[in-house]
Amino acid sequence: MEEILKQLPQRAKDTHNENKKFFKKLKRKPPKNLDSFMQELHDEEFERTDCLTCANCCKTTGPLFTQKDIERIAKHFKMKPSKFIETYLQMDEENDYVLQSVPCTFLGEDNYCSIYDVRPKACKEFPHTDRKKFQQISNLTLKNVAICPAAFNIVEEMKKRLP
Repeated sequence: MEEILKQLPQRAKDTHNENKKFFKKLKRKPPKNLDSFMQELHDEEFERTDCLTCANCCKTTGPLFTQKDIERIAKHFKMKPSKFIETYLQMDEENDYVLQSVPCTFLGEDNYCSIYDVRPKACKEFPHTDRKKFQQISNLTLKNVAICPAAFNIVEEMKKRLP
């Protein structure tokens, strides 16, 4: 996995323009069955991919925390939401709550998440490759292929299977 992660940013960069063109075309004319097709690709990839051997998303990026996330996780820690924010979060340039630092505070050395059952929605949904109306998140996907080997593989498989 280490070698794959080392090569991933360059591989993503090498396919960026091709992916951008592909997503532009996909956005203009998405196939009728795109949602079920993406679910199938996502499921196939995650049968082969074990996130616990990677955790690159947790090591290199931080999720956005919604108000619901903050309340749920603060409750888990038996803290007031304001104390949770003060302890773990900061506001980014777009006025979203994000982690104060990466790797994620809640990631263990074994790549397990200490708040997995109450983790943020953004973590639960990452890499968003099974999202409905997938064609609407192409910019996010272009970023995610440089972070997540599974997302990279899913996009490569899409390009092979979609006309």
